Amino acid sequence: MFSGTKSHYLAEKICQQLNCELGNLSITKFSDGEFEVCFEESIRGVDAFLVQSTFPNADNLMELLLMIDAAKRASARTINAVVPYFGWARQDRKSKPRVSIAAKLVADMLGVAGITRLITMDLHADQEQGFFNVPVDHLFASSVILPYIQSLNLENLVIATPDVGGSKRASTYSKYLNCPLVLCNKTRKKANEVATMDIIGEVDNADVVLIDDIVDTAGTITKAADLMKKNGARSVRAFASHGLMSGPANERVEASAIEEMVFTDSIPYDNKCSKVKQISIAALLAQTIQCVENNESISKQYLC
Repeated sequence: MFSGTKSHYLAEKICQQLNCELGNLSITKFSDGEFEVCFEESIRGVDAFLVQSTFPNADNLMELLLMIDAAKRASARTINAVVPYFGWARQDRKSKPRVSIAAKLVADMLGVAGITRLITMDLHADQEQGFFNVPVDHLFASSVILPYIQSLNLENLVIATPDVGGSKRASTYSKYLNCPLVLCNKTRKKANEVATMDIIGEVDNADVVLIDDIVDTAGTITKAADLMKKNGARSVRAFASHGLMSGPANERVEASAIEEMVFTDSIPYDNKCSKVKQISIAALLAQTIQCVENNESISKQYLC
């Protein structure tokens, strides 16, 4: 098990779960921003698991690519990229003329670099698994989020999604928890800026739980929470797989009707917002890695 710079905290937790030591890897940085990756121990013939989320900036992705290349050149038997948060995934199609499809480009780069397997969680779009020509183990944060929601024992639980695009995910949660589903229909002026939003469903006197995959600037999810409260919701909580929390996100969440914002530790967070709580996915990843190493099915990892 080896880790890039920004996912070291998570790799250490995974190693604790697996009762193994984190491998020795050095990253030497040059004054111009370039860096060199070097394995400080022999990995010839081993199954290497490289832990690194590829969230911005691009150095995280570049670190992972160099780790993969170094492992390939050091004769590792298999190279398994453990990418809890697969960045650049929001660009998964041509939504307008003359734009890049970054998710496909990153998938190609990882493949060319030499991965033999990808372990990731809650891709922005499920079909992005098809961008890879190697096996993809696609995990879901619901495995750790659903038990937490159940532990809250909310009296009048309603699952909601801040946009129609997340309706499939939210519907899965509502079916598992046997509770109503509410949708928000939004329009955007531009990226990260919501123009209008309407509620489809009933939230009066409800304990609303908003479900999303990514919280970036938190504009959509806080606007949805405030709208739920305005329409009579008793309480509003928000859950997301990946908490980017960039720009004004912390201030927006703090000032919103959200009582609690919960996301996983797929991305490091420095706790700038008192309402934010993180749930660890270390055990989920460790169990998946164990299954991969022992050639066992990972189906038991899915609650729904």
